[in-house]
Amino acid sequence: MERGACWPYFDPEYENLSQRINPPRVSIDNSTCSDCTLVKVDSMNRPGILLEVVQVLSDLDLTITKAYISSDGGWFMDVFHVTDQHGMKVTDKKVIESIEMALGPKSKALSRSGAAWLPGKAVGMHSAGNCTAIELIGADRPGLLSEIFAVLTNLRCNVLAAEVWTHNTRVACVVYVNDGETGGHVDDPDRLRAMEEQLKNVLSVWGDDRREAKTSFSLGGTHVDRRLHQLMAADKDYEGVAGDGGDRGGKMKPAITVDQCDDKGYSVVNVQCKDRPKLLFDIVCTLTDMQFVVFHASISSDGPIARQEYYIRHADGCTLESKEEKERVVKCLEAAIKRRTSDGISLELCGRDRVGLLSDVTRVLRENGLSVTRAGVTTVGEQALDVFYVRDASGHAIDAKTIEALRKEIGHTVRLNVKRVPDSIQPQRYNSWPKNGFSIGSLLERFLS
Repeated sequence: MERGACWPYFDPEYENLSQRINPPRVSIDNSTCSDCTLVKVDSMNRPGILLEVVQVLSDLDLTITKAYISSDGGWFMDVFHVTDQHGMKVTDKKVIESIEMALGPKSKALSRSGAAWLPGKAVGMHSAGNCTAIELIGADRPGLLSEIFAVLTNLRCNVLAAEVWTHNTRVACVVYVNDGETGGHVDDPDRLRAMEEQLKNVLSVWGDDRREAKTSFSLGGTHVDRRLHQLMAADKDYEGVAGDGGDRGGKMKPAITVDQCDDKGYSVVNVQCKDRPKLLFDIVCTLTDMQFVVFHASISSDGPIARQEYYIRHADGCTLESKEEKERVVKCLEAAIKRRTSDGISLELCGRDRVGLLSDVTRVLRENGLSVTRAGVTTVGEQALDVFYVRDASGHAIDAKTIEALRKEIGHTVRLNVKRVPDSIQPQRYNSWPKNGFSIGSLLERFLS
């Protein structure tokens, strides 16, 4: 800078002035509706705010039965009809306080521009600095998860948390490990290189899929479910989804359309599919990562069926004009819906954590001819709390003999709860089916009851 030159003063706080003058507001209403709680959120509008609000509610294991969303202009106004894990009103004071803290005036989620402040429960430990995050993507096959955990065990790593999704012959994992001897994060370069090489070898030994298997170490704070969506979308798991004959077992296929609302200048996305927990998060997450902005939306559930309508534009203000772009949106949304869909049975495990526990459990599953379609692993203190969604590798129904064998081989080391995943969800039975998202609270409640 030349001597004597001067610049106008810029107050670094000016950017946040509107937020400080008009802080976000949240109200919890338990009097208007007889069967649900209304969560009303008012805030200054900014990119990504809808996803952050939905993320907060989803991470608290709340089921969103209806929602009305409006953010056309400088202000963001949402109303969510929510219930707890049992399909009842939200009356737990701790949960209500969590909503108010996460979405109210002191909110970090709504006051810090663009930040993903609240990591998913299953990997919330990543911010503690005592573990290493591993991201994996590759071709799915029977026994793959067993081999991944066996590699980590041989390298003396303890798995603290993990989320595993499979879809369209592909698998994506986010795994958090620490040193099994010291309890600290793994930072030795040679050990990390060995881990990366061995895991990539495990992922690369199957099939003729030309897509490259990838192993990487993550330092980011992106929400784990959002990261899994990003990994699979980048891997183009949505290719071949639309028009593939529907979900496994003849289940209801999502019906997705993209139309134009010319008088208002929006593209209109309509989604109709089987309802399930975190459906709204998965769809909003996908639209956000595809650089679309949701200006208005209406969400409702009619028994087991969810109906969602979104008025959107691209981040640059354009609508979806070409047939190819509309087809891509349909494919990506259908893939996002199916990634978290599960069939077969769920295995809920609770027991003392140790190095090699997951390797032993998944080996037993493999030896009994079962494939893991999705998994959620976490550690609370010294307790391992894990959920595995499994099905018969040959496509047959899992018989009582196999379930009994699992109880004998796994049940002597951990507490095991086996449940069949139902074909449909009835509102009055929210307390009887396993959540399609790992819930520490619900799992502990079932084992302690």
